[in-house]
Amino acid sequence: MSKNLKQYGWQYITVDIQWYEPSANSSKYHDFAPLVMDEYSRLLPDPKRFPSAANGNGFKPLADYIHGLGLKFGIHIMRGIPRQAVHTSAPLKGADKTAKDIALNNICPWNSDMYGVNVDMPEGQGYYDSIMALYASWGVDFIKCDDIANSVIYNGTHKKEVEALRKAIDKTGRDMVLSLSPGPAPVDNGAFFQRTANMWRITDDFWDEWSLLLNMFDRAEKWSSMSRPGNWPDCDMLPLGHIGIRSVDGPGGNRQTRFTKPEQKTMMTLWSLMQSPLIMGGELPDNDEWTNSLMTNQELLNMDDHIIEKYQTHRDDQLITWYAASSDNKYYAIFNISDGDLKLSGAKIANLGIPLSGHDVWEDKDASLSDNDSIAIAPHDVYLLKV
Repeated sequence: MSKNLKQYGWQYITVDIQWYEPSANSSKYHDFAPLVMDEYSRLLPDPKRFPSAANGNGFKPLADYIHGLGLKFGIHIMRGIPRQAVHTSAPLKGADKTAKDIALNNICPWNSDMYGVNVDMPEGQGYYDSIMALYASWGVDFIKCDDIANSVIYNGTHKKEVEALRKAIDKTGRDMVLSLSPGPAPVDNGAFFQRTANMWRITDDFWDEWSLLLNMFDRAEKWSSMSRPGNWPDCDMLPLGHIGIRSVDGPGGNRQTRFTKPEQKTMMTLWSLMQSPLIMGGELPDNDEWTNSLMTNQELLNMDDHIIEKYQTHRDDQLITWYAASSDNKYYAIFNISDGDLKLSGAKIANLGIPLSGHDVWEDKDASLSDNDSIAIAPHDVYLLKV
């Protein structure tokens, strides 16, 4: 990351779910497994899996190392307070109440680690304050909180705990990105997310299946107007390269991405037009030249960084078009969503409101068409023009 990607703007390294669970070994969670926890009901990294965390160091040594490379450090957390803390009435930092006193039985439907927190109680807010203070002392720059943006059993966003997290982060005085999962986050809560979070998932887990990528166009159209500096609807990680190393869910296990190269270009283009956070979901050391080229396409990344408006302009059974603009350039994308080659004349392109001349971003060459000229877009591929 620091050697090959930092110069292109990639900057966050995030430790994903269950860093505190000693027996965690795949995407299948071990129900009610013992967790590593301090005396104040706060989870700690398992020192057998993260040796630098021994002796109460937490993630500070790892964060210091990553900062030394010029990168930033993040962690995944689950909403709530550990069940084992509740069951043992464990103490809370700076409070007379115990974990049991502040617990709510609004649990995660797919992971058994936590109970919810009653943040109407001062001690409940105090618990979130205490864990964010701990993470700030480690040097955490990014918090991904799961089981909070949308609940399938409690019908929506856990708004009170989102607000508690926001307050707790602000009290630390440290600049930490707050990312909320899982999706799909309710569109009706868009203004709430803008006030309280930096990122929020607009989809359930995204895998390397064309049907899921096609569905993302619906979500992107609904959410694109909500993104602005500091607020980014999140299309989820990019399943590129070598993925699923310890996965036992999704569409298969250890594999190379099943997206075709055209589909990978379409995904990168849509994410960048949408200005979704770009988060690599694959094994970086195993990247091939093609995958690296996707992640380091400077024209694409410049578009992502600088556009100030973007929206879908047309959709039919064969194609979808998007428009975006920065202060210096305009961008036009034609996505072939059909299963066959799409041949478009210059006249047809012009009728879609797309200029006939500009710079082809993916081919990295200038393009100039007459009404009688034509382009061919492969199945599930994209034509992206910068003007």
